[in-house]
Amino acid sequence: MTDPVTSAPTIDVHAHLLLPEAEEAVAGHPGLAEAHNLDARRNGSAALAVNGPMVGERVPRLTDAAVRLAAMDTAGVDVQLVSPSPSHYHYWAEPRLAERVCRLANEGTAAHCAKAPDRLHGLGLIPLQHPRLAPELLDHALEQGLRGVEISSHAPGPGGTREVELSDPRLAPFWARAEETGAVVFLHPFGCTLDERLDQWYLSNTVGQPTENAVALSHLIFSGLLDRHPGLKLIAAHGGGYLPTHIGRSDHAWRVRPDARSCARKPSGYLKQLYFDSLVHDPHILRQLLRAAGPERVLLGSDFPFDMGTDDPLGALRAADLPDHDFHSVRGGNAAALLNLV
Repeated sequence: MTDPVTSAPTIDVHAHLLLPEAEEAVAGHPGLAEAHNLDARRNGSAALAVNGPMVGERVPRLTDAAVRLAAMDTAGVDVQLVSPSPSHYHYWAEPRLAERVCRLANEGTAAHCAKAPDRLHGLGLIPLQHPRLAPELLDHALEQGLRGVEISSHAPGPGGTREVELSDPRLAPFWARAEETGAVVFLHPFGCTLDERLDQWYLSNTVGQPTENAVALSHLIFSGLLDRHPGLKLIAAHGGGYLPTHIGRSDHAWRVRPDARSCARKPSGYLKQLYFDSLVHDPHILRQLLRAAGPERVLLGSDFPFDMGTDDPLGALRAADLPDHDFHSVRGGNAAALLNLV
């Protein structure tokens, strides 16, 4: 009998797309300039000087399906789960504009994937800053044939209200709808609230991204949200950041602190309820991620085609020297089951 794990296609769940139509919708808005100023403060001038040419050189891979497919062939990737570049979140936008951006992103991603439907599957966007719109726009993404949506780690609160954390009660209808529909939710931070403390040496990304992942996942765990929605299909980018390898500190807090006991069991138990991509840039850390979350909860990820990703995700996976079944589970078997491709 054929083993569905070893026979699964190689699936990269962390790959991005640029959508010019979404950017045209926000062009000229004052909020866009303010967002760019915040981005500049958070990243610093040296990072911005590198980012522009880096992205520019990759535009064909980010927009042209034929170029994408050729790059996938070179890397030995059969299938990509394509999500909009996080630069398209535009969480500063007011409700009407935010809805337009998300609808354009959902439709644009679906159109891109339709050029190779056997190899490209997509994720859309929701306006995390406007929780009341999130269920409707999740449905819109699914109506386009997308597999779910991509979100950041937090968003500014609408109308100057408190920031929207992933544990925010205002998002309860969204999480309920995601669980009900079986939609995939891809957690990919954009921007770190440590701001100018990280504005040198690209710390905004190297430290900021894993920090934001750890904070967002901790909100999901400690709030009890994963107790209320055990069927959520949530993938954390960048291996979940610092959390999986430092989960022992969270477990200790849960044991000794009454204010850290809003979840039903110790935090490490929830890692096996989540999914994580393999993009950790260190074979030892990848092995530790599999130990913490379980080999059935880690999925191949490349961050295609950005410079903080890898052009050889299979090579990075092989470097971890995993048992054969675990290797094939991460290579594609887990994602094939999650995306119902088997």
